[in-house]
Amino acid sequence: MRLEGKTKLGFYPLPISEAARLRRFLKCPEPFSALDPCAGDGTAFAGLLAGSNSRRYGIEIDAYRAEQAKANGIEVLQANITDVRCAAESLSLIYLNPPYDFEAGPANNRRLEAVFLEHVYRWLKTAGVLVFVIPQQRLKDCARTLSEHFTDIQTFRLIDPECVRYDQIAVLALRRKRTQQVTDAELDQSIRYLQVLATTPRIASLPEDPDSVCVVPPSSPATLTYMGIPLDEVEDLLLSSSAYRQISRLLLREQNRVQGRPLTPLHGGHVGLLCTAGMLNGVFGEGNDRHIAHWRSIKFVDHWEEDEDDGVKILHDRERFSHELTLLFADGRTRILTHEKPQDPRSQHLKT
Repeated sequence: MRLEGKTKLGFYPLPISEAARLRRFLKCPEPFSALDPCAGDGTAFAGLLAGSNSRRYGIEIDAYRAEQAKANGIEVLQANITDVRCAAESLSLIYLNPPYDFEAGPANNRRLEAVFLEHVYRWLKTAGVLVFVIPQQRLKDCARTLSEHFTDIQTFRLIDPECVRYDQIAVLALRRKRTQQVTDAELDQSIRYLQVLATTPRIASLPEDPDSVCVVPPSSPATLTYMGIPLDEVEDLLLSSSAYRQISRLLLREQNRVQGRPLTPLHGGHVGLLCTAGMLNGVFGEGNDRHIAHWRSIKFVDHWEEDEDDGVKILHDRERFSHELTLLFADGRTRILTHEKPQDPRSQHLKT
């Protein structure tokens, strides 16, 4: 994944304004089941289905975002989507906004947009609605699957600034009937058309008022089954495993512990040595002031110039060491205390 994608943890949520525009393309007269295979915090999915009589299912691998999605009224399965199974043709709508990345494996390493689409499209029932949000250039990777299994394909450019930044488009399509045969010539023509759309700047923007709507068919409750390992349980058991005990000595430096009272009162220099040695690290305080403290010793280099009478400049460098204290509070605040006065008054670095 690119560095920018890593900073976002592969999470590119659809802005709620775009979800509201897409909602106008959907007509939901009867109860139905819908799925978001990459639910995130569930905000976009909830906005897309606002006001509908829907059973909302989601899949999310991140535990924290899965809890957020549950708060938005979504029945969330914390899992890797490739390990999830669902009965074919059991869902009426799938909203798919997959990670924008490549597979990481020994071979192939296809785009995840195409991999996710191929994995979930079978779960849509006939005439079921696909709402697919991807970067425009990735339409080429998904052209064959869309052409083979979907009809009435519409593409729109998303206009929110965050969507424009990543060149995102929305694809609306209906699941094709299995008995509806497509000739090779028609299939090739559709694939070429979508591949051209992947590079053209002429895709229409998503309108406020659509010319046509997609009628979401009714469906019964769906069942999602996770076939993989329980991620949270494995994480909890990891610390007690023999493999972790063997490798932890290489990965984690064992903290020094000093107990007892000093024979004589400690001077400032003694306290400083104990702090930077990590012997005064720990958890302190109560309530919102409860915090984790971590000390370290850092090196500073002072630079200055000295002018001689003959016009020669002498450059001086002086190294010195000082203390730095990092604080992490229970309410999420952070502070870094050093001996220096902050240049920016908004900085979190405080003068000790």
